[in-house]
Amino acid sequence: MADKHSWQFFRAGGVDQLLIRNGADIAHIRELDQKLWVALACPTRGIEFDTRTLDLIDTDHDGRVRPPEIIAACEWVCAQLRDPDELLQGGDTIALASMAPGQGPGASLADEARRILDVRGKPEADTLTLADVTDRSALLAAMRFNGDGVITPDTAEDPATRAVVEQIIKSLGGVPDRNGKLGIDRHRAEAFFKAAQSLSDWQAGAAASQSEGALPLDGDTLAAAQAVNTVRAKVDDFFARCRVAAYDPRAIDAMNPSKEDYEALGAQDLHLQAASIAGLPLAPIAADRRLPLAHGVNPAWADAVQALHRDAVRPLLGDHVDALSEADWHALKQRVAPCQRWLDARPDTPLGTGSTTQLLQITQALTQQQAVMALIEEDERIEPHNARIVELEKLIRLKRDLVHLLHNFVSFKEFYRREGAIFQAGTLYLDGRSCELAVQVADAAKHAPLAGLAKAYLAYCLCTREGKTMTIVAAFTAGDVDFLFIGRNGVFYDRQGRDWDATITKVIENPTSVSQAFFSPYKKFLRVIEEQVAKRAAASDTAAQGSLGNLATTLTTADKAGVAAQPGKAATPPVKIPGRFDVGTVAAIGVALGSISAVMVGIFSKFIDLGQWIPIALVGIVMAISGPSMLVAWLKLRQRSLGPILDASGWAINGRMRINVQLGGSLSQTAHIPPNSRRLLNDPFAERHGKAGVIAAAVLIVALAVLAWRMNWLDGYLPVRLQHTPSALVVPAA
Repeated sequence: MADKHSWQFFRAGGVDQLLIRNGADIAHIRELDQKLWVALACPTRGIEFDTRTLDLIDTDHDGRVRPPEIIAACEWVCAQLRDPDELLQGGDTIALASMAPGQGPGASLADEARRILDVRGKPEADTLTLADVTDRSALLAAMRFNGDGVITPDTAEDPATRAVVEQIIKSLGGVPDRNGKLGIDRHRAEAFFKAAQSLSDWQAGAAASQSEGALPLDGDTLAAAQAVNTVRAKVDDFFARCRVAAYDPRAIDAMNPSKEDYEALGAQDLHLQAASIAGLPLAPIAADRRLPLAHGVNPAWADAVQALHRDAVRPLLGDHVDALSEADWHALKQRVAPCQRWLDARPDTPLGTGSTTQLLQITQALTQQQAVMALIEEDERIEPHNARIVELEKLIRLKRDLVHLLHNFVSFKEFYRREGAIFQAGTLYLDGRSCELAVQVADAAKHAPLAGLAKAYLAYCLCTREGKTMTIVAAFTAGDVDFLFIGRNGVFYDRQGRDWDATITKVIENPTSVSQAFFSPYKKFLRVIEEQVAKRAAASDTAAQGSLGNLATTLTTADKAGVAAQPGKAATPPVKIPGRFDVGTVAAIGVALGSISAVMVGIFSKFIDLGQWIPIALVGIVMAISGPSMLVAWLKLRQRSLGPILDASGWAINGRMRINVQLGGSLSQTAHIPPNSRRLLNDPFAERHGKAGVIAAAVLIVALAVLAWRMNWLDGYLPVRLQHTPSALVVPAA
């Protein structure tokens, strides 16, 4: 037990909370019983905290931070520093001298920081900033090798190696590196050199083919074979049709396109490469006809036949041959057959058609294989350094943000000391007060059922700004709530100071204070009376309007009714206009008023008979009316807590986190005139009460005077005949 770490706690919200005093508290955070942690989970989004720091702590990337991840972050950052007290200093810079020396294989973070400063062009600096490691694009752009396993043409300093890299990109396509430039990775390089080696081996077989007569034209035999292959099927078709025509002259017309075919062809929009033209025979069909090589050839195949004449017929059959017989065609195919077999054995690669120029480039590329692969291996060796850059970023961010997070996770120090907790989204100004307990909400419908258990008056507001929307819930913890209703508008200021238009969309009603609950029954009673009076007045006005309308109709149609009466029939009696008052009604009202007056007099006389107990009776009446409301308010205010509001937002709150009256008064501040201000009371638009106010004041004065007379308070000031208990009747004590 003597080796256990000594902690210090402070009391807030009815909960003992950890006070972070030094780096040792952070280093031993694992030893703190998690039952003493204020929170057990928080979301990585929707709170006022650097999301990148939370993502580095959230090692399982589930969007939530839990105690094991907090503990791991604390222990890791303490192991990277010579003195954990550095964490309490904060800031987004770190001195290289404060980093712990490396342990085990690999460079320490201090060595990696020195390398980064060298790359940044600051070799003399002894302090690393967060900007030095977070501006990855500039940092990687300054590096020849950035550790992504991709090399670009710029990576290769040798022109021959650069040309090979460009050739690989052109043949197999490129992959962007971390700077966005196209390059090649190991997979593409190995695939290219494997294909190039197979083509080189295939080309090496040309020497054996040469000794067998496979290349009668040496390097030009390849072009001749390709020219023959291009038109082989079409020339075979031509001579087959000519044979059919020689077999039976009647077939000539059928072997050639008909007039109708040409008419259909003429009705189309044609171009020389159209499929309808290419489908025609190479030349007109006739018995034993030779294939012309210059004129009278299907225009869609003219270029291919010209290449056949140039690359195969003239070199192999002679310059004098201007037309091919069927025998010449078979002889030509025989001459290029060995070369064709060699071509058929060509490996299927994406490196081109295998022309002499391409084969030469491929052979030259193989000489740079070792240099290209060496560049890729060098780039791959840098990847561990990139991981260290991320660790440097994590170290600086935790130095800046870890204590801030602990004060909003292990304890709620920043909330209870009014320093701005990370769950507070900003301040809502509405109904003459400011509400600082405002939490961002993703879905108000899902949030409200659980948040209602906080026993606080909550107003959900839709905030809009420059086309963006956001929903918040604000707690009104002080002042009255008479004019808080759906549709009421206000202004919300987020933590960055930006103003949003806020409109109440939903309210959860709860008392804000005992004093507010005291007046609540009377306000509700007056509100009910006002509503009933308004309803009765509206009903009476409707009835009166209807009666007046009927009367006006009767008066305006009375003459027409008299003219329309038929002789011999009794005339319709005139409508009797009702009088303003009915005698029976007046008598009934008089009786009712008399009864009410008698009851009121009886109640008042009994009340006056209480004598000195009148104040107690008044207090009893007031407590009978306001007491239940005040009791309910007191019970709810004792249960008012922050936990359900945050739990509904994705937190896991470990304690009750009470919001008492004193804290609530600081979270919702009402408007007050500054103490050094002057107030001018001559309001030209003040309410004029007139005679009603004077009469009410007079009645109150008379009532107080009668009460004082009945309580014998005025006997010392009145003559004997006016005293309630004359002094002459007072029997002196024996």
